[in-house]
Amino acid sequence: MGDRTHTHPGAAGRAATADRPTSLRNVVLVGHSGAGKTTLVEALAQTAGAVNRAGRVEDGGTISDYDEIEHRRQRSVQLSLVPVDWNGYRINLLDTPGYADFVGELRAGLRAADAALFVVSAAQEADAVEGTTRAVWDECAAVGMPRAIVVTHLDTARTSFDGMTRVCAGLFGGDDPDAVVPLYLPVHGPQAPDGHAPLTGLTGLLAQRICDYSSGVRQELPPADGERESLGEARNRLIEGIIAESEDETLMDHYLGGGDIDIKTLVDDLERAVARGVFHPVLTAAPAADGARQGVGTVELLNLVTGGFPAPPERTLPAVTTPRGASRPAPVCDPQGPLLAEVVKTATDPYVGRMSLVRVFSGTLHPDDSVHVRGHGLTGPGHEERPSHEAEVRVGALTSPFGKQQRPVTRCIAGDIVCVARLGAAETGDTLSAKEAPLLMEPWKMPDPLLPVAVRAHGKADEDKLSQGLSRLVAEDPTMRLEQNQDTHQVVLWCMGEAHLDVALERLRSHYGVQVDVVPHRVPLRETFATRCTGRGRHVKQSGGHGQYAICEIEVEPLPPGAGIEFVDKVVGGAVPRQFIPSVEKGVRAQAARGVASGHPLVDVRITLLDGKAHSVDSSDAAFQTAAAQALREAAADTRIQLLEPVYEVGVLIPDDYVGAVMSDLSGRRGRVVGTEQAPGGRTVVRAEVPELEIGRYAVDLRSLAHGTGRFDRAYARHEAMPPQLAERVRAEGEGVPG
Repeated sequence: MGDRTHTHPGAAGRAATADRPTSLRNVVLVGHSGAGKTTLVEALAQTAGAVNRAGRVEDGGTISDYDEIEHRRQRSVQLSLVPVDWNGYRINLLDTPGYADFVGELRAGLRAADAALFVVSAAQEADAVEGTTRAVWDECAAVGMPRAIVVTHLDTARTSFDGMTRVCAGLFGGDDPDAVVPLYLPVHGPQAPDGHAPLTGLTGLLAQRICDYSSGVRQELPPADGERESLGEARNRLIEGIIAESEDETLMDHYLGGGDIDIKTLVDDLERAVARGVFHPVLTAAPAADGARQGVGTVELLNLVTGGFPAPPERTLPAVTTPRGASRPAPVCDPQGPLLAEVVKTATDPYVGRMSLVRVFSGTLHPDDSVHVRGHGLTGPGHEERPSHEAEVRVGALTSPFGKQQRPVTRCIAGDIVCVARLGAAETGDTLSAKEAPLLMEPWKMPDPLLPVAVRAHGKADEDKLSQGLSRLVAEDPTMRLEQNQDTHQVVLWCMGEAHLDVALERLRSHYGVQVDVVPHRVPLRETFATRCTGRGRHVKQSGGHGQYAICEIEVEPLPPGAGIEFVDKVVGGAVPRQFIPSVEKGVRAQAARGVASGHPLVDVRITLLDGKAHSVDSSDAAFQTAAAQALREAAADTRIQLLEPVYEVGVLIPDDYVGAVMSDLSGRRGRVVGTEQAPGGRTVVRAEVPELEIGRYAVDLRSLAHGTGRFDRAYARHEAMPPQLAERVRAEGEGVPG
């Protein structure tokens, strides 16, 4: 692996399709922002002959600048697919954003891939492997996804491959740090006065050969005199790690007895261990220097992908049911089998229109096929429900993306990934299957968006397009939720963070022509009576003909939290005729919904009708509703009205090092810490009850406090009395509190 020869893939730019699933490799690149994932993808594409020496495709653009938002921000914000051909294999490279706000794009890449390359930067050593990257490693480990590690930026001053390898072994190795070991050692050129030492090649530990890239093209050279001995310790550790994971139990005894093990046996065992997800080699790579044809380490990395990572048929497919919920055996990865595919990403291009990135798990997809589309319903606390949906649609053109180009293809077999045009109303996460045998794949996990942002149309022209634009936006991005809050009458976008919001608003503007303004998010408050009191409502009018006549006397008393509105009739002697009792109840409930002091709904009170008067001619349903509302307002004027704010149960998962800081921060947010729990991996869950007013921006603040290593969830608990000084400010404003 990596020490073998390779063949050039031939002419670049052809939209060839794979002819069998075993010749496919689907690989997702994972790493923090700035680790060099996109640069690595470009270097691999250049080595494979897919782009020229300047990193350009046929239309003159690069493979990473096709999205205008990414181009302006100089940061990846969405999942992108770059297919390359190498040694008779089609490799689908899935480049993911490294910033935590775009974790939805990362999860989509994990769903579409069969193996992962974790890209870490040596320039920052331990800080280079952020909390998000570590969490994704754990997710991959839980499902047995094969992983390898690529160390970048080794040509930067004061970097250490050995130091970065130790960091990775400690962070990723878990109970078996010996499963994270180098496969190659870097070779540096002369060091400059500023400490910069260019990466010129690699030394293969198994074959003990130098892979020299100093000429711009890879050459294999024997090590210099004395170098073999210096490789001994690293080579022995690699061999011991391979043997420890070998399925041949006799190898360890043979090795410990001093016997030699041939290179082919070691390479074969290494590839099997990598494919099983139990061994994680560490490699390094660097982009090609000016005028060079190949980047350092790119040949070795491509060989690892084709030789060590599994083909799609080796992957266990997600669980499958029928649309009615009956379980079905998961189809196998067979081009001749029943169609089973999934939309892993949906995007709208201003010129091309709506495009769906589809992973085919079984069967073969062709242009103009009629397929069954089925999607899962989405629900969440405080969010609009999105019901499940299904339809039959005709597939549009199939294309293989590469930069700005969309290269037409005639089919997409099981195991491959393709872009599909005009797939109707299909959304991210939807299942495609045969019309005669519809199926539904188990959804992949998506984090809940926890940053609420209220928006409104910028102008009259935007109002008509706002609803449709927002609906399309959340259909494309499952990590975004849309809420029409009935209490505050606000349109709220729930996002992963500020960068996520900025990109969403930019897409609204550039893709859908909708300009919106961000306004303060309002927290839905409630009102209640602090003490028992009475009120009298009198609605008497004479205007010729039939008049209006109704008098109500009520008593209002507070109830325990969560009791709602309770209405009691204690009228005696028919002072209020029986037919008008429901009118009184309707009137007080309507007034309670509107509020009695600062415009927030009244809750947790018992309203008792004590007495009243009626007129045989002028009394009516409307009159008693009006009198009842007046009585409730009068009662409110004679007592103290207490404002209630929503309180949420919050669970914060953070490394043990940040427990004290998080607990102190929660206390400063008027939170009550109710307990802590130990979690795997040296982490702790801090549980607290915190007013919603104090956690509106907690998704952003926690990321800063825990350096990107923490995450939290929240669930509504109850409404509680707001502190008097804060309540007075709310009353002075006359509206809800910004969250």
